[in-house]
Amino acid sequence: MTIPTTNVRVSKPLHNSFYKRYGKRALDFTGALFGLICLFPVLVILTVLLAIIQGTSPFFFQKRIGLGLKPFYIIKFKTMKDTRDREGNLLPDEERTTHLGSLLRSTSLDELPELINVLLGDMSFIGPRPWIPDQMDIFTPATRRRRMSLRPGITGLAQIRGRNNLTFRQRVSYDLSYQRHLTFRYDLNIFLYTFLKVIEREGIQQRPDALSTPVRVLKPRDMATFGLKENTQLILRTIRKEPLPSFGGPDHTPLVPKDQPTRGLRANTQLIMRSRRKDVQ
Repeated sequence: MTIPTTNVRVSKPLHNSFYKRYGKRALDFTGALFGLICLFPVLVILTVLLAIIQGTSPFFFQKRIGLGLKPFYIIKFKTMKDTRDREGNLLPDEERTTHLGSLLRSTSLDELPELINVLLGDMSFIGPRPWIPDQMDIFTPATRRRRMSLRPGITGLAQIRGRNNLTFRQRVSYDLSYQRHLTFRYDLNIFLYTFLKVIEREGIQQRPDALSTPVRVLKPRDMATFGLKENTQLILRTIRKEPLPSFGGPDHTPLVPKDQPTRGLRANTQLIMRSRRKDVQ
C-alpha cells in the first residue's frame, strides 16, 4: 500500500471539488451509521466493562476546537480512574490508567465513540485532529482558521506520518498539506493506512516537546549564539574585531570556535554540530 505523500496530483482545484463539498460528508454519515450498527455489541461490552472496573462513567467528554473554530465536545472511552491523593489532587496518569484502559489506548479502541461525533457532523473520518483550545493558541489566528476550515477527523495525514511523535507545528504542516490535496483517493489511502499504524501501535505516547518551537537551525551548547544565524554574526564580529559574546559549554568551560580568526560559516557549523555531540575540543 502506498503511503500518501504531499506531491499527489489533483485533477481539480480544491474549491471546485464535488467530493469535498458533498461526497465527503455523505460518506462520513453513511460510514458512521454503518459502523455504529456493526460495532454496537463491542461498544456495549466495553461500556459495561469500563463502568464496572472504573466505577464511574465509561465515557470521557472534552472540549475541542472544530470546524470554523467552533468548539464541540469529543466523546471517547474513559481510560483512567479519578483517583486522588489526600489533598484532593489527581494522581499521575500512569497510576490512574487501568489495564483495560491501557489496552484501549494502545489499540485506539478508545476512539470508537467518536463515531457519534462523526454522525452528528462534529467530525469526519479523515481530517485534522481536533485539539483542545490551549494547543491551538500557539498558532496565529490565520493558521487556526486555515487548519480548521475542514471538519476535524478521527485520523488524518499527520496520524499516519508520525502521530504523537510529531510536534504540533509538524502536524499543522501535514494538515495544511492534506487540505491542498484532498480527494477521495487520498482519503481512502489514509483510511487504509491507519489500520497498519494501529497494528504497529506507533506514536501512542505524546512527545514531551510537542508544543515547543521546532528547531529550524542547529543550536550550539553555548546558547548565546542560538544557531547558524547568530553564529554567523559571531564570525562577522571577529572579522570586524568587535567584542565577542562569552561561550559556555555543557560544563561551563569556554568554547573556542575553530573559525576565529575565521574560516567561515562551514567551519562554524561544524563547531555547532560538535557542541551538540558534547565533543567540542
